[in-house]
Amino acid sequence: MAKADRSRREIPIVLVCLGALLCGNIMFYLYVDSLYQRSHQQEHFNHMCPHGHFKMGAMKNCSPWLQCDAVRKEVRKLKGIGQGAVKQVFLSEWKGHKVALSKLTGHDFQEDFLHGLEMLKALQSKYVVTLVGFCVEDNTVVTEYQPLGSLMNLNAVLNLVKYQSLNTWHNRFRLAMEYVAIVNFLHSSPMGTRVMCDSNDLGKTLSQYLLTSDFHLVANDLDALPLVDRNANLLIKCGHRELLGEFVAPEQLWPHAKEMPFTDTLMPAYDEKTDIWKIPSVVDFLLGQVEGSDVVRFHLFDIHRECKKKNSVERPSVQTVFNVYKTVYATLIKENTTPGTRDML
Repeated sequence: MAKADRSRREIPIVLVCLGALLCGNIMFYLYVDSLYQRSHQQEHFNHMCPHGHFKMGAMKNCSPWLQCDAVRKEVRKLKGIGQGAVKQVFLSEWKGHKVALSKLTGHDFQEDFLHGLEMLKALQSKYVVTLVGFCVEDNTVVTEYQPLGSLMNLNAVLNLVKYQSLNTWHNRFRLAMEYVAIVNFLHSSPMGTRVMCDSNDLGKTLSQYLLTSDFHLVANDLDALPLVDRNANLLIKCGHRELLGEFVAPEQLWPHAKEMPFTDTLMPAYDEKTDIWKIPSVVDFLLGQVEGSDVVRFHLFDIHRECKKKNSVERPSVQTVFNVYKTVYATLIKENTTPGTRDML
């Protein structure tokens, strides 16, 4: 009888211990999640201004977006730093601040250029490059200059002596989380569900994002952000040409390749799940081949397998992907509470 009473007392003790362990894990996850949010937000907080204003560098106060007169008189071109199909970009200077001045290359792409400007104006946030000013009459846009350039430069930057200490799985995984967070922002933006269409291969996708001086990511090129609206039965097509390769989602490929040549009018439209398909490929690049990156890949294997479902309906939302990333991040930080990890947080 005494033995039975002792067993009954031991069972609640075990349950209490398990409950305490579960609560501890939940509290740790919430703590790490709050650290991530703060570490990502604090560097950007000082740059947030009321809509129609900007602040960058050492500026203490917010300034209204520059208009045509100021762009023409106060922004001084220094040198060309890039050119694409839509615009040419010049490193420029405004009142001692380095800025990027983008100018339309040809009127054939004016609609895309103006669309990019409208998206920049509407989506100003920690996720998007800072808009400094614009002049629609001259087809010019001025944004904050980021000297590290596009995300394509990540490996080259991390190979520099100055940045080698940042070449860890912690920082690379954090950049991957920020990339997914930007996609999540675009899919739930104030302008509706926006799809990153300039993403037909890895290089093109990486070129849409800038690596900031404080080692964060911001979306930069917003010239091709079509709207998906399921309530209005509004789907998209990324361009009017046939897309090829394994990087693009299966639904972006011409489905009648064996029967007939590509015809844009017969090409089925699709939705934002094309962005989900591309996440594993982009993140694989961001993780690189540093110590610990394969452990991160192992923990992300299941969610990445879900992202690569051929049926787009079966793919998770980007919010779901981001939630899994945060959980994995918390787990790995818990398992690797090294001094370097604490410094990163």
